[in-house]
Formats: sequence, structure tokens, C-alpha cells
Amino acid sequence: MSNLFCIKDRVIIITGGCGVLGTCMANHLASEGAKVVILDRNAKLGTELVQSLTEKGYDALFLETDVLNKEILEQNKQNIMQKYGRIDVLINAAGGNMPGATIAPDKTIFDLQIDAFKKVVDLNLFGTVLPTMVFAEPMVNTKKGCIINISSESALRPLTRVAGYGAAKAAVTNFTKYMAGELATKFGPGLRVNAMAPGFFITEQNRDLLLNPDGSHTDRSKTILAHTPFGRFGEPEELLGTLQWLASDASAFVTGVVVPIDGGFDSFSI
Repeated sequence: MSNLFCIKDRVIIITGGCGVLGTCMANHLASEGAKVVILDRNAKLGTELVQSLTEKGYDALFLETDVLNKEILEQNKQNIMQKYGRIDVLINAAGGNMPGATIAPDKTIFDLQIDAFKKVVDLNLFGTVLPTMVFAEPMVNTKKGCIINISSESALRPLTRVAGYGAAKAAVTNFTKYMAGELATKFGPGLRVNAMAPGFFITEQNRDLLLNPDGSHTDRSKTILAHTPFGRFGEPEELLGTLQWLASDASAFVTGVVVPIDGGFDSFSI
């Protein structure tokens, strides 16, 4: 019997591929034999990442992009199709947060900066919608492909502070389920759309929120871990099993699901 989890030679796009989680994903997928296309706005990091992958003998391509610019995304698609001739998997990992869209403990909803809120929604929601519109087209033409969106624990349960980010990721979750039905019913069952909802992982964006300068846990970290049955933060590598399952034929009859990877946070109360 063939390996259901095999992703060898699949053309896999990762938007936001230079972040902590995106870089981890790129390294793993390339090591599994996938042809990895890294899309990011940071040309320096993208070039360095692809160089490190190609030096190991992996097949990787970096393209500078803007997930909020459809024209640039269309050019990215042309470049990918010219090199590889197809797109098998899209991982929408671009996203992020900003201080003005959060509500600190000493602030209220009336202090929310609506412009920052809009920017966070734009990046996380429209930064998922636009790449989906562009890169799903070659999948539709071949009647096969899958999209993996990156949602968040904050989409499943409203968390304090992250008002804008939580609203945006909740929209990504809804869009995931919508697109699962949209693609399958109109273009066939070979097209799947799912999402991963990471719990709490330490990245460059949240490091100052979760760790003190000496590396100890902040009060917010202590609260998070008190509500996490595993009692620790996740490691980026712990996303990879779910990622490979969703990208492979092992999940051929799975679409429209959001998989929490959170050490039990979403299932635990007191």
C-alpha cells in the first residue's frame, strides 16, 4: 500500500513563509520531497531561507509578494506555473497583529484604534482571501488541490486583549468552511479547504507579550498555561503532523474542518 501521507513532488505554496512557523513548515515540507514556494514580503529572509533549502538539495523557490495586492499575486502565480506547471497546495500563513488593535488591561473598547483594527483584519482576512482567489484557479483547472488556512485559538474562543486579531481569525475560520463547500460543490471533490488553529506558540510577534526580558513567563503566560492541560507552550514542529496530514491524500475525505493544535486549551475550563 502506498504511503497516504506522501507529499513528494507536490508544489506547495506558503504565504508568510519567512515567519517562525512558516520557516518551520517550509523546512519540513521540503525535507519530505515537496517543491516549496515561499511567498513573503521580506526578500532578504526569503532569499536566505531558499538558499539554505537548496544547499540541502531541496527544491525551493522564493518570490517576493504582497498578500493584499492581487496584481502581484497574479504575477507570482505566473512565475510558479512557468517553473512547475501546477499548484497542489496553498498554505495561507501570512498574518499578524499590531498594538493598536489590542486592548491592554488598563484600557477599554473605547481606546481601540479602528485604523489598526482594519489593518489587522485586512492582513489576516483579505491576506487569506486574495491568495485563495489567485492560487485556487490552477487547482480548479486540474480538479485537484488543497488549501490550508492558518486560523487561531482566538478564533475559537474570544481571548482578552486581541480584539482585532480574534475577529479577523474568526472570519478566516468562517471563510474556510465557506470555501470548502464552494469549491467542492462547484468544481469537484478533489478540492479541499481546511484550517489549522494553533494554540500558543512563542513567535517574534508575541515574544514580548509572553516572555520577560530574562526569559521568565509574564503574567499573561502564566494565565495561558494555567488553562492549558499540557502546561506548556507549543513547539513549531508540533504543527507539522497535522500540516502533512491535511496536505496529503491521508485527508482525502476531509474538508471544512478547523483543527486545534493547542495542548488542550480549547477543551479545558476549570
